[in-house]
Amino acid sequence: MTDSTTSLVILAVVIGLFVWNRLSVGLVAVLTALGLYATGVLDADQALAGFGDPVVVFIAALFVVSEGIDSTGVTGWLGQVLADRVGGGVRALSTAVMLLCALLTALISLNGSVAALLPMVVVVAMRVTVPPARMLMPMAFAGSAGSLLALTGSPVNVLVAAASDDNGAGGFAFFDFAVVGVPILLGTVLIALVAGPRLVPERESTHLPPDLSGYAATIAQHYALHDGLYRLRVRTGSPAVGRPAPELDLAAYPGTVLVGAQRAGVPLGVTDSPLAVDDVLVLTGPPAEIGRLVVEQDLAVGAQPVTADPATPLLDRELGVIEVVVPPTSSLVGRTVFPGLAATDLVILGVRRLGKDRGNVRTELAAGDLLLLHGTWPDIDALIHDRDVLVVDSPDLVRRQAVAPGAPAVRAVVVLVAMIVLLATGAVPPAVAALTAAATMLLLRVVSPDQAYRAISWQTLVLIGGLIPLSTAIQTSGAADQVADVLVAAVGDGSPYLLMLALFALTAILGQIISNTATVLIVLPIAVAAAAETGVSVQPVLMLIAVAGAASLLTPIATPGNMMVMGPGAYRFGDYWKLGLVTMTWWLVVSLTVIPLVWSF
Repeated sequence: MTDSTTSLVILAVVIGLFVWNRLSVGLVAVLTALGLYATGVLDADQALAGFGDPVVVFIAALFVVSEGIDSTGVTGWLGQVLADRVGGGVRALSTAVMLLCALLTALISLNGSVAALLPMVVVVAMRVTVPPARMLMPMAFAGSAGSLLALTGSPVNVLVAAASDDNGAGGFAFFDFAVVGVPILLGTVLIALVAGPRLVPERESTHLPPDLSGYAATIAQHYALHDGLYRLRVRTGSPAVGRPAPELDLAAYPGTVLVGAQRAGVPLGVTDSPLAVDDVLVLTGPPAEIGRLVVEQDLAVGAQPVTADPATPLLDRELGVIEVVVPPTSSLVGRTVFPGLAATDLVILGVRRLGKDRGNVRTELAAGDLLLLHGTWPDIDALIHDRDVLVVDSPDLVRRQAVAPGAPAVRAVVVLVAMIVLLATGAVPPAVAALTAAATMLLLRVVSPDQAYRAISWQTLVLIGGLIPLSTAIQTSGAADQVADVLVAAVGDGSPYLLMLALFALTAILGQIISNTATVLIVLPIAVAAAAETGVSVQPVLMLIAVAGAASLLTPIATPGNMMVMGPGAYRFGDYWKLGLVTMTWWLVVSLTVIPLVWSF
């Protein structure tokens, strides 16, 4: 069996495995690289070269940059501004949502923009009394169109630009994709506004994402946080040393109430025994009286009060609050707690039982009790893995939706703009520009190292790294020429438009059932070979592949963005193709008319 035949057989098996969908796409990609080596089509260096390709580095760095923009609250803030400032008209809101999703996609990818805007769009839809389905599918489709506005919009763009450069035509510039992307986006928005109401089903969903933008106000309403809780540490010369906390005379400090005392260094260490140095008193009362008490009783202020007062916000970029539930198996069941008590690095602000706040009293915890905890975000994030409590709302979502952007957001935007300038001017290679931006995000502490590792879609990187060798094998073994011969024979070599139509159809059809990134890696060598055989310039063909690769509009499994809106929109598998087919037709028309005008055959 020749290398070209072997490559085609492996290609057929890969497509079959993707359609079968029983193995992860990353595993299929790794098996592909190993299969090419095992059959002798590629040597070891060639089979593994994809994992060290600059394209993989570029895409990995973009994930980190996107995380910096999203995690600092920039995308959530933009969504809230949109919801608050755009009028109440359904058309105006839908248009604004689609354009914002497209813009964000161009900067942080489709998955990031849809995930960031999804909760806000649901709330906006309910505010104007329309089913979320009316706005969610158009938003996802506009996001796909937005991936064609800039080089950073999609891994597909990066792959196409690299292919253009590798074939001697020069890479595409940062905003070259916008030449086609802008008319595609405008048409997509117009189609959604005109045909969307008739083609998009309007069902009520029971799987709506939570709206946490008003998290602080909701928490303040559910818990009595009007009186501040002071944690006062007993100092060496304090008169309180040696006296049991309940026996402290606070009559000289009107309005001051002792909530409880905590033994020094003991998490949840409630004590009524004689106080020792470094024990903590938890009190509530007027600030002036508390201040006098601190001076006269030689105490040290261990923590300032956290209240619902805007002057002392519950949430900021450093500190936050979170609700947790005590499960039946928790070691906390039976423990006595009170507001102001410290549990390691977190402080209990309130306890709720059966829907009612317990107030500033001691409570013996029972299964099902709710605790409101306050502390740093890293300490709050650690609760996700704590078996003694169940976190009610995702700390990450609370932080992204409810915390106003601060200095880290400004730094993130500056880094993003600098990266765009580097990419647009071509001052350095794309991988260097993106890697510099990612490293700067870490140096400026916009994202932590752990965040950076979590933000990277390792499945995507493995998919690309594993399939780049397949793309190489199809091209170098002659398999691409064989497929191109069949394609050219079917459409003839007289009209480049027929060739582009056939390539668009091939790419778009594959893209509905397998990843658009995998699709483009498979089609690229075939498209290059077909262009060479017919004497057509490679750049218009590659730009067409980028458009067709983004046209994943007919099924919910075509992109993660389509899948994300499926539950909240109450869509069914067969709902996407109606609006998707009309939209895809527009994309094809734009491709066949605009691309040849800019990149001649």
